[in-house]
Amino acid sequence: MPDAFPNHPSYCGLRERFVHAATQAGASLSRYDHPLPGPFGESLSTDVAWLGNPRAERVLVTLSGTHGVEGYYGSDCQSQWLETYGTRELPDDVAILMIHLINPWGTAWMRRVNEDNIDLNRNYIDFTQPLPDNAAYAAIHDVYTCTDLEGPSRAQADARFNALVEEHGWAQLMAIVGAGQYQFADGLFFGGHAPSWSNQTLRQILATHLGSAKVAMTFDLHTGAGEYGHPMLMTIVQSAYPALPDAQSLFGPWLYTLITAANTLSDTGVAATSTGYTSQALLDALPEVQLMPFVIECGTWPGPPMHAQLRADHWLHLHGDPLSEQGQMIKRGLLEQFYPDDSDWQALVGLRTRQIWERALTALIHQDYTPKTPRADLSTSPQE
Repeated sequence: MPDAFPNHPSYCGLRERFVHAATQAGASLSRYDHPLPGPFGESLSTDVAWLGNPRAERVLVTLSGTHGVEGYYGSDCQSQWLETYGTRELPDDVAILMIHLINPWGTAWMRRVNEDNIDLNRNYIDFTQPLPDNAAYAAIHDVYTCTDLEGPSRAQADARFNALVEEHGWAQLMAIVGAGQYQFADGLFFGGHAPSWSNQTLRQILATHLGSAKVAMTFDLHTGAGEYGHPMLMTIVQSAYPALPDAQSLFGPWLYTLITAANTLSDTGVAATSTGYTSQALLDALPEVQLMPFVIECGTWPGPPMHAQLRADHWLHLHGDPLSEQGQMIKRGLLEQFYPDDSDWQALVGLRTRQIWERALTALIHQDYTPKTPRADLSTSPQE
């Protein structure tokens, strides 16, 4: 067992709490085993809890850990909800599906990406088609592959990075980097060359559990973008979808609608230029479901220190030793960026997340979501 790797909080602690809370709530549990172990040699898995009638036609779905280190927030919210509300009686046509840590390797190793350095929110694309080309990233890739964390070569890489910020501006540079890239497996925001284990597992879960669903609301849980302590409710897709008016009506001004496209900037801190988001994958995988795909994005620290910590963690897994004391320092720094050690922050984002879910669940129980507009008739973009 590596003494230097952080052991609190831990993947095992998150999983044990979630499974216990789901069991106490009377949920049906499924487990999807990951092929690789965690830093302590522990087995890893994505766990799924189902509450309610297995053939329910209206389903609330929560998804944690798309970006592994962000799963500490997401798992907390899922377990807290189960512990607080999990034993309530649901109507026969309403159910809850909780997908716990879809990127368990990333959570266990305290990485944003998965075991193949893939950002899952760049991986949900059609790999039978030509891959997106991010030539602008290719021109700056060398900044992210420096072999030293400190010393002359790192100073040179930092000077080049600062020059790029000066040339492009922070927002434009982050739009280039955050757009994702499919050329460099050792680069930042790598989208992969094929569907990842998590990608395939999520699709398997959807096919297994949502076969009877006619209406669904999904919540992909994230941290790192936006103002500190502010949980931002979003819907992030490539184009308008049939249930978008229902989503906007339900949450009103709380909901920020982000339509992604090349050369698009957003003031949310979320990359608007990227492809392969989970939300779009859900829409594509469930074409017969009146689906409202949401994202809850909880703000933490400002962009520059967060990016610096991502660079350090990237270096660690390319050239360093994650099980060293230096690795522990970097891991704790990255965890702080995405899951602040601040009880007020944790309480606030937990409360707001539960409020959002409660409004969604109430709507699923009481509102009529009969499709009103055929998918093919949607030709205009929604208002933000």
